[in-house]
Amino acid sequence: MQTSIRTEDHDLFRKSLRKMLEKEAFPFYQDWERAREIPSDFWLKLGENGYLCPWIAEEDGGLGLDFSFSKILIEELERVGQGVSSSVSLHSEIASPYLAALGTDEQKQRWLPGCLSGEKITAIAMTEPGTGSDLAGIKTSARLEGDHYIVNGEKTFITNGNRADLAIVVCRTDQKPAKPHQGISLLVVEDGTKGFKKGKNLEKIGMHSGDTGELIFEDAVVPVGNLLGEEGKGFYYLMQQLQQERLVVAIQCQIEAEEMLRLTIDYVKQRQAFGQSISKFQNTQFKIAEMATEIELGKTFVNQLTLRHVHGENIVKEVSMAKYWISEMAKRVASECLQLHGGYGFMEEYEIARRFRDIQVTSLYAGTSEIMKTIIAKQLDL
Repeated sequence: MQTSIRTEDHDLFRKSLRKMLEKEAFPFYQDWERAREIPSDFWLKLGENGYLCPWIAEEDGGLGLDFSFSKILIEELERVGQGVSSSVSLHSEIASPYLAALGTDEQKQRWLPGCLSGEKITAIAMTEPGTGSDLAGIKTSARLEGDHYIVNGEKTFITNGNRADLAIVVCRTDQKPAKPHQGISLLVVEDGTKGFKKGKNLEKIGMHSGDTGELIFEDAVVPVGNLLGEEGKGFYYLMQQLQQERLVVAIQCQIEAEEMLRLTIDYVKQRQAFGQSISKFQNTQFKIAEMATEIELGKTFVNQLTLRHVHGENIVKEVSMAKYWISEMAKRVASECLQLHGGYGFMEEYEIARRFRDIQVTSLYAGTSEIMKTIIAKQLDL
């Protein structure tokens, strides 16, 4: 049974991307972490080389590649660091697909070229201060007045929130729906819109180079022409796109686990204790064998799901399993790898410290592990 997609085109794509990242990203990533931002020049270089939204159709200016190429982008960016991977993947594989899938011809002509070039960075604004996983409970309102919507509310924990040129805002256009999930719509709010402002860049314990911010709407005036899809169908659109979002996170977690194990194997081979390399100790060998086994299982699973996703299958249950299990597995790997580094694992000069911090959030965003289990249980008809 085929469990992954790999052709010569994939290999060439990965090779050229890796070469670009070795020159433009790896040498500067620590600076980006300290500066708490990814420079605009890097976004533009990604766009110039065709590494943003490669799935956009050729008639819309893109390369027309399938998600298997997006997976390569996610993997190689994650090897640089989770801060850059989360920001670029959010723009390229999570937010921008809404514009392509739901946008009118006019909207796509207006927005997609900038998404491809890196001149327009996207965000999707779901979470509110009082509403996380319960999307049906959002309070941000959009009231139709003539040819504009008047938007009021606040969003938080928004990846790319501070630098976003286009924010896809989940809002309530019907204040008294028959059911809570009804009456929700998607509006594209452009930077500079009257009544729309960006809050502070949130201080996180990890993923420092990744921009996470607040969006505030105080009688923001949004043209009717910025409605994405049909009014009132926003909740359904979100459900359709969450399969890919959670697969993206599973891929990111898988690569993080692989990278942490690689760093740790290198370390234990070099570190000497009691007259020998600590890789010779049975405890070290058993711990690494256990991690390597779980990582290989995760790799096989995520490769299989990518193949099924490319073929258009409904894999909500399996993607929920992958997002939950691989994120939790990566956190276990992070803890074990830090322990095997000993005191040095607690030092910022060692990469394992950063990756240990960064991985903690993955069981929270894009749906917590508990929400994933709830979805799995529902899919099992429990």
